[in-house]
Amino acid sequence: MEKIKNFYLRVDRWLERREPLALATIVEARGSTPQVAGASALFSRKGLISGTLGGGLVEANAQKKASHCLKEGKSLCYQFELGGDDLAADEAICGGSVSILIDASPLKHLDTFALLKKSLLSRRAGVMVSGIRPVSPQGVSITRRWLEDKAGAGGVADADFSSIEKEIRKARRAGTPRLVKFKGKGRQDMLYFLEPLFPLPQLVIAGAGHIGQAVAHLGSLLDFAVTVIDDRAEFASRERFPEAEAIIVGDIGKAVADFAIASDTYIVIVTRGHSHDAEALRACIRSPAAYIGMIGSRRKLSLMRSKFIAEGWATEAQFGRVHGPIGLAIESTTVAEIAVSIAAELVLVRSQAGKGKTAGQK
Repeated sequence: MEKIKNFYLRVDRWLERREPLALATIVEARGSTPQVAGASALFSRKGLISGTLGGGLVEANAQKKASHCLKEGKSLCYQFELGGDDLAADEAICGGSVSILIDASPLKHLDTFALLKKSLLSRRAGVMVSGIRPVSPQGVSITRRWLEDKAGAGGVADADFSSIEKEIRKARRAGTPRLVKFKGKGRQDMLYFLEPLFPLPQLVIAGAGHIGQAVAHLGSLLDFAVTVIDDRAEFASRERFPEAEAIIVGDIGKAVADFAIASDTYIVIVTRGHSHDAEALRACIRSPAAYIGMIGSRRKLSLMRSKFIAEGWATEAQFGRVHGPIGLAIESTTVAEIAVSIAAELVLVRSQAGKGKTAGQK
């Protein structure tokens, strides 16, 4: 399943400013393109505010059209070809094409975006349904609805979308956006952009030292919902971790044990000492976490493995899931380099999990 893009968690902040903004979204991508369906960007009359459509000529063209849409107060959906073949010319040569929807009045949908944000921050998934009705050769009218997934419910509760329920189910199962065309009886053709969105995977960092601080920053940039745990209030503070969703000050082992660890939880153990590392690991080693990584040398890991198995705290298989020494082997030595190696390993494991693979432990 795809993770929710941080873009949708931020868009309401921009829209609440009540200034003219246009929301551009790639609703279909064919062939080689700089971004995939679902990529979004917010434009003002002056230029890009947030997000991206991949940069380059695609984004520059979208910016011009967004400016025109804002001036005219009209939305549009158009196709941009990237099939140029002249390297010297100022043209796109990726070889594919994208369909881009530009919503000239996203403020109309502020309530919908607020519902979406509320669901995702409550760790409930759903599908954003954007109805696109042609009103001129490229001009369109846009309606948006957020359909939150209900526990145990596979259907669509909203009668307005019963006609495309099968397509919504397909989008949910695939976890990827899709553009579908629907021809209603006696009605004009409609396009529906179906965008399944899921809560961000959780990154739990046990340890609020320098490495934890650097990993938290990178984790936020990489679309993880970051929680920091430490027993030192002067370290686990909002000043040191401004991007964390949650900061927990308390006994490290107990805090990790009390955390609702799920299959999309990634745990990084980087406390200030071996005993705290062991407490944090013991609290989560039997959990369904997608990733458990612990800082330390191979010797430390070997001694801890022997202790855990001798005490019956973990089986060989359970300890074998622990990534250690933590991070990809990039010969890192500085705090920043260690954080990069950890972040790279998190991305690798997350990507492999999305493809149904299992990342091997060191």
